Amino acid sequence: MPSEETEVVVVGAGQAGVAMSEHLGAQGIPHLVLERHRIAERWRSERWDSLVANGPAWHDRFPGLEFTDVDPDAFPAKEQIADYFVAYAEKIGAPVRCGVEVTKVRKQEGQPGFRVETSEGVIDARFVVAATGPFQRPVIPPVVPDGAVPVQIHSSQYRNPGQLPDGAVLVVGAGSSGVQIADELRRSGRQVFLSVGPHDRPPRQYRGRDFCWWLGVLGLWDLDTPPQGAAHVTIAVSGARGGHTVDFRALAADGVELLGMTSAYEDGVLRFAPDLGENIALGDEKYLDLLRAADAYVERNGLDLPEEPEAHVLGPDPACVTEPRLELGLAEAGVTSIVWATGFATDHSWLEVDAFDANGRPDQRRGVSTEPGVYFVGLPWLSRRGSSFIWGAWHDAKYIADHITTQRGYLAYGTDES
Repeated sequence: MPSEETEVVVVGAGQAGVAMSEHLGAQGIPHLVLERHRIAERWRSERWDSLVANGPAWHDRFPGLEFTDVDPDAFPAKEQIADYFVAYAEKIGAPVRCGVEVTKVRKQEGQPGFRVETSEGVIDARFVVAATGPFQRPVIPPVVPDGAVPVQIHSSQYRNPGQLPDGAVLVVGAGSSGVQIADELRRSGRQVFLSVGPHDRPPRQYRGRDFCWWLGVLGLWDLDTPPQGAAHVTIAVSGARGGHTVDFRALAADGVELLGMTSAYEDGVLRFAPDLGENIALGDEKYLDLLRAADAYVERNGLDLPEEPEAHVLGPDPACVTEPRLELGLAEAGVTSIVWATGFATDHSWLEVDAFDANGRPDQRRGVSTEPGVYFVGLPWLSRRGSSFIWGAWHDAKYIADHITTQRGYLAYGTDES
């Protein structure tokens, strides 16, 4: 069967793929964006019902389009975010083909480019951009065996409290997803246990500015190397209920029992590491560090922003932190559900090229891989701290489009195209 040809195939039509299409189109580079479901599908079908963005609408967007149905300081709901990307793709005329799954990409033999095998046929492309993002394969640690509780699900499968059977719920993981799900379950009347690991806990707002603004003016979005050990540390921040600072003491006061990291299971008993106090203290220190940096910035620049001395005051640790439970009999505690908010792994098994390191991770610099002609966009820390965020993917995609333009010039040298 004859193959179709194009210059660039972009795999994935989420925020990274749509951004990539904008920059390729602006440079007149023929391309196709292949999406196995709908544009921004994960926002629609792999998130819980009440999810909103973790950043305000003025910040978590592309430069070329504002949210028309959300106040700039509010937090768009998941459907509004998905609709935004659909509107953006229409605005830029992105050549997106939905319902097309890429099954294999391999290097062409004896000629430049790649053969892209899809559910709709074969496409030959000079360049391939993997824009499938970081949330591809839900990770559930093999700790609690099947059948130990009636329901075990990943946070990507959680929708609302009514989805779970009656009884207490254990939420494992205290990043943005874990704390928001635990809070929602507790507000629904459930007894909730929350297993807390290392985390970053920025203020939602300080001195009249959102934490996204503070990270911007302090240059923290532009960090190009994660602090030691921080590459995979979760961020506990929430845009729910109008946005608020995540406070584990407040969660405990509302009835959520905090536990250390989940470590082992045996005969109906789940064990936890004795690290809860340390994890809370480290999160507090990161929170206070940002407040101090913000205060110094205000003084250094003579800004007229209201002081918030009360934000520096941390209440006493609750009993569940000072005397943490190290074991939990699941049946005895009435736990009928476990929600694993334990993150995701990437899945590039379809990409059969020499673009990965010995551990199977993309081997790249700013999205340019070790396999000439193959690129990655939308991954955490691709070029900076903000790379996996909406606006960060847009800027990374521009760099990659510029790189492709340069490579096209080299490849055209000495041909009729030059």
